[in-house]
Amino acid sequence: MPETNDILYHIEQLHRDFKLNRGVVHVLKGLSLELPERGWLALVGRSGSGKTTLLQLLGGLDRPTSGKILYRGQDLAKLSKARLTRLRRREFGFVFQSYHLLPELSAWENAALPALAWTDDRDRTYARARELLESFGLAGRLQHRPPELSGGEQQRVAIARALINDPPVLLADEPTGNLDEASARQVVKIFQDLRERQGKTIVMVTHDPKIAALADWRFTLG
Repeated sequence: MPETNDILYHIEQLHRDFKLNRGVVHVLKGLSLELPERGWLALVGRSGSGKTTLLQLLGGLDRPTSGKILYRGQDLAKLSKARLTRLRRREFGFVFQSYHLLPELSAWENAALPALAWTDDRDRTYARARELLESFGLAGRLQHRPPELSGGEQQRVAIARALINDPPVLLADEPTGNLDEASARQVVKIFQDLRERQGKTIVMVTHDPKIAALADWRFTLG
């Protein structure tokens, strides 16, 4: 990765172990990495190499067994649950392979949901949700529920939901893994625009070498 003064993540000797009935599985073993701000990192590697585990650690959804993971100089492992929750809400947007939309809510409501949990300005939240969905080509799908949407449409709703609080970092776990080629291209185009036009930092787990090749940097695990 290029040298820069704008280091977003500093990871030093990161370990993550999981206890199983028959012993301990060492998923991440002494990983060290620096990630600059504003750019796209593709995490690649064989199945079970720790890509999703690393993504969860970067987003504060999990804590390391040992080692340091600093985000803007803050050690995520040392933050209280309350501070970590506030940081996640403000700084990180999460996109998953399985869209995790609530089936009883419309696309519009799903996109707005994370912001509604902590703001009283519902009108502004719904206006931003509409703006995001329309920018993703979903103007005619605002009132549709997830079962009425294609996989590609559901993933675009999920991306809008991840962006509703305007986080600087987007963490995506195989976001094109369940999509056909045309839908995957639409999603990739969104990520490219977010990086180029809005200066977002994107960390994406992918098994697709064509998508990985579009990223600014690639990091192989395992």
